[in-house]
Amino acid sequence: MTQSATPNQLESRVSGPLAGKVRVPGDKSISHRALILGALSVGETRISGLLEGEDVLNTAKSMQALGAKVERTGPFAWKVRGVGVGGFAQPTAPLDFGNSGTGCRLVMGAVAGCPITAVFDGDASLRSRPMRRILDPLELMGAKTGEAREGGRLPLTLHGARDPVPIVYRTPVASAQIKSAVLLAGLAAPGVTTVIEQEASRDHTELMLKHFGAEIVSTHEGAHGRRIALTGQAELHGAEVVVPADPSSAAFPIVAALIVEGSDVTFSDVMTNPLRTGLLTTLREMGASIEESDIRGDAGEPMATLRVRASKLRGVEVPPERAPSMIDEYLVLAVASSFAEGTTIMRGLQELRVKESDRLEATAAMLRVNGVKVEISGDDLIVEGSGHVPGGGLVATHMDHRIAMSALVMGLAADKPVKVDDTTFIATSFPDFIPMMRSLGAEFS
Repeated sequence: MTQSATPNQLESRVSGPLAGKVRVPGDKSISHRALILGALSVGETRISGLLEGEDVLNTAKSMQALGAKVERTGPFAWKVRGVGVGGFAQPTAPLDFGNSGTGCRLVMGAVAGCPITAVFDGDASLRSRPMRRILDPLELMGAKTGEAREGGRLPLTLHGARDPVPIVYRTPVASAQIKSAVLLAGLAAPGVTTVIEQEASRDHTELMLKHFGAEIVSTHEGAHGRRIALTGQAELHGAEVVVPADPSSAAFPIVAALIVEGSDVTFSDVMTNPLRTGLLTTLREMGASIEESDIRGDAGEPMATLRVRASKLRGVEVPPERAPSMIDEYLVLAVASSFAEGTTIMRGLQELRVKESDRLEATAAMLRVNGVKVEISGDDLIVEGSGHVPGGGLVATHMDHRIAMSALVMGLAADKPVKVDDTTFIATSFPDFIPMMRSLGAEFS
């Protein structure tokens, strides 16, 4: 099981303007899905721009353990020779996903449609996260949960369905992980598997399934929802996948460029899927200077070059229906809000309580220890921005990569340096975060 070794403390402080052109790592969501669908396809899949962080590498190892051939062919370039839908082999050891809830939950869905048994495990953080809402629909499809900890927590044993059945499933919350797990299991079921969402979540799985040859139709459901219908037992075929730059990773240097006076930074190939651009929408409402150019797409995913310049920000109210399109970015938005003038209210953040840590509480604690006025009201986060942040705090990261990166961004513009208790887990999603930020002019020590 993956563990953090000796904690690696790091301090960030005010630097000169940030400047340069960078490409942040490949999108984590796309990287996971490209590996999994490549493994479930017939033939060879070639992936360029893959995120080579620990989370994705653990998914690659799990695909190998399940019988696919996975090989690194160059920097960020990989190929996968798949086993076909329902063709996974029984693994001989537990599948260790380290810190990755996405990898673990998606692979649960893929395994649920195969007549095999697999043990799922991860690090201490992943072991604490609930899996029951993933397991519930998979059990309706014929999978069975064996040995597991309370609430379906890891380590757990999953017995895939010998004869998976299609279902119509209405997700209890807007969650791309629940939806994706059901659709991946539905690949092996006869007939049509349908997922209904009251609020549309990220649609990367639907777009990539179509790219690999699946018959899948997405239609509007109500004011903000989607109905996704997948025809099962179709043959997927290996495909070429170009992974765009991850907007969730780009969020950290983007906010840094906005709050560090005089900064001007360009980001290439950033994914601009509308279901992932909630942060950009919110930052622009706050007065951020973010320009798009060179707009294009690959495998159904749009991308663009972003130019970001330091800006005077103002507080805004972020509506709850925007949460699915920016759920991983609220931590660094809270940092931006701390430097804004006025109050920022972020509504409907209950999903933050079941991430790598209770991110709602951890975000509030990060701000408080650095002198920012912040309040949690139910599932809303309220930040009182005053245009500057006193800083000087030691931030507890709770083994959460996004807390660590958010705190380091805060320190780049705070009155006093900000220290984080451990940067080890940044490697799960953004291995080159620290050297990239230093290349732009950030001061870390």
